[in-house]
Amino acid sequence: MFTIALKDIKQYFKDKTAVFLSLLLPIALITIFALMYGGIGKSEKSQPINLLFTDQDNTELSKEVFTTLDAEEGLKLHPKTYEEAESLIKKGKRTAVLVLYKGFQDSVEAGKKVPMELFYDEAKEVEMGLLQQALWSNLFGISMKRGIKGKVSSWIKDSNPDLADSEIEEIQAKVDEQFLDFDNSEKSSEMEKNSALPMTALVSEKKDGNLGLVQAIAGIAIMMLLFSVSASGASLLKEKEDGTFKRLLIAPVSPSGILYGKMLSTLFMAILQLTVMFIYSWLALGLNIFINLPALVLMILCAAIACSSFGIFMASVCKSRKQVESLSTLIILVISALGGSMMPLFFMPAIMKKLAVVSVNYWAMEGFFDIFWRQLPLVDILPKMLILLGIGAVLTSISIASFRRNLLKMV
Repeated sequence: MFTIALKDIKQYFKDKTAVFLSLLLPIALITIFALMYGGIGKSEKSQPINLLFTDQDNTELSKEVFTTLDAEEGLKLHPKTYEEAESLIKKGKRTAVLVLYKGFQDSVEAGKKVPMELFYDEAKEVEMGLLQQALWSNLFGISMKRGIKGKVSSWIKDSNPDLADSEIEEIQAKVDEQFLDFDNSEKSSEMEKNSALPMTALVSEKKDGNLGLVQAIAGIAIMMLLFSVSASGASLLKEKEDGTFKRLLIAPVSPSGILYGKMLSTLFMAILQLTVMFIYSWLALGLNIFINLPALVLMILCAAIACSSFGIFMASVCKSRKQVESLSTLIILVISALGGSMMPLFFMPAIMKKLAVVSVNYWAMEGFFDIFWRQLPLVDILPKMLILLGIGAVLTSISIASFRRNLLKMV
């Protein structure tokens, strides 16, 4: 019994790279999830929320609103036309835009309903909650208090036309003193409740879209596909270990042909797996896969190419199936966490959102979100498809070079 145990232990430590990778996996996961929950790289000062700002009034008061909001610690304003802002939000590049319509200043000073509106992406509810907290108190302070003071000043002048300018200024100063404690008063709270900022979702849950469903399907589909293609690519090493690879080399086919054949079979299985997943999601979960069928077909193809090239890449750079199992598991879990397969990106801190772009999961999921949630035309989804094809081309090029250098020398 002890002899068998000792033999297995020696066999385990024989492949030192695999041992190292098996130890590295939990370390990497702990680090990734610590980053996700803000335990690492969390600065004392929180990242400001980017808010687009459209000023259609272009008055002294509307400019004051911009300056005041931009000075707020939790906000960073970006002036845009409404058309530019609408495009950015619909493409998922920004969360919201605050629009001040024509007549903003006149309405405030007359004490009328203020013509302003907040347009947003319904998928980013967490950011919207923080944005509303930072936004409304400042808007209320500028518009409501100025409107009330304007009304008071007008009433003083109209009711007492014989008052000297110095007397009017003295009365207005006393009125300003009353507003110093206005923010904390019960009347202020009541007026805030009755003066809600109008909000309109530019990107919302349509009849054919479901944010949670798209997140679950796209995230899990890509992550599980990566595991599948890694196992498929590792079959090259299995053939080497079983001795069948030598027979392939003496067959009337070039070494490159062996690799290309394996690539094609892996690509076929990747397309089949994604297709089956989306058909199942349509039949069992109610996902409308016909919203933009041409874009979906192309996105499945591009995602399959990127993922299948990853599987062949793993087989070409590793020297044993055990190494493939350990290294591929490590990489897949890391890029899945970074790319949003495990948790939606809008829950993650800023540093994680920046790192997400290195993940194939991120680009594939963004493409599927463009199809099913944002429902963008094909031309707006093409850049993400091209990035996936680029990832596939880079990994395939490395795989060909590594195949000749590593796998052929091991025979």
